[in-house]
Amino acid sequence: MRWSSSAALALTASGAHALLRFSCSQLVVERLDPLVNPGIAPSPHLHQIVGGNAFNTTMDPLKPPPSQATCTTCTFVDDFSNYWTAVLYFRARNGSYHRVPQKPNVGFEQANGGMTIYYIPYTGRTKSSVTAFKPGFRMLIGRQDYRTREEASRFRQLTYTCLQNPMTRTGETLDFPKQPCPAGIMANVRFPTCWDGKNLDSPDHMSHVAYPETGTFENGGPCPATHPVKIPQLFYEVIWDTTKFNSKDLWPEDGTSQPFVWSQGDSTGFGNHGDYVFGWKDDALQKAMDSNCDSCPQLKSQTIAQGNQCRKQVVVHEEVDGWLNAIPGMSPGMEPIVSGLSLRQ
Repeated sequence: MRWSSSAALALTASGAHALLRFSCSQLVVERLDPLVNPGIAPSPHLHQIVGGNAFNTTMDPLKPPPSQATCTTCTFVDDFSNYWTAVLYFRARNGSYHRVPQKPNVGFEQANGGMTIYYIPYTGRTKSSVTAFKPGFRMLIGRQDYRTREEASRFRQLTYTCLQNPMTRTGETLDFPKQPCPAGIMANVRFPTCWDGKNLDSPDHMSHVAYPETGTFENGGPCPATHPVKIPQLFYEVIWDTTKFNSKDLWPEDGTSQPFVWSQGDSTGFGNHGDYVFGWKDDALQKAMDSNCDSCPQLKSQTIAQGNQCRKQVVVHEEVDGWLNAIPGMSPGMEPIVSGLSLRQ
């Protein structure tokens, strides 16, 4: 059983188990990765980042985001966390690339791209407390270098939804959709829900967390003995507006390939991954998880328009939009190039 946002919303609507679901507008698109490549500017591949404006080349775990940030692009003003993924590009038949824009989810139409973020506090149908993330906590899920289904199956909760309409929440796949999607492609990034209870991070940024021993978070699967502490289900929904590239005349001439490429050079979709640096102020998140609320009126909030105004200083100055000969950080020819129609108009 996979956790889907439709299931999450159904639980919220029924009052069975509430959850936090909110918008975080785009903060910046640039080649920085303080988790995997701290201190390196530019990092090897491009990311799109939302959340607090303390995001930087290096983020010291001893200096948590709430003490460094002055604003956040997220709905809740006490959430200075950073959430990020790779960036999606369209590859034209002539080998040039164009960044695919993000579009807001249903209910957050005023947001500047970004993501929908979920924190799901309870498992199965039994009320069970979770331990909110601690200051200094960070994690990564997925491997940017994976290119096979066998590899990607390790992260069964990283999927794609080919949106037939804005409300589609079925038909998830591990790899990129093979046909044009009428309303765009949603990337679903679900993080592990069990923690070792000791380490705020690990060398690979994954070993300190784990998926349930059997089953999945949403059906109450137990945590393994090595990672006994239940943590919230953190879940990103990122909608890529692929609709301007839906004409089959723009797709590869072989009739079987698809034209989208992650910014690390992955045209399979199996390299889907997401990063997280916890940055909620004080115990705001724990209180929200304990109260089992969805709108959580005790949390301070801001309008989407206010969140859209949050900015950070750009560190890596390079062209990431428009028609490019190569994805930023990659040399031309690192991905297959097919001749034919150019979209440069």
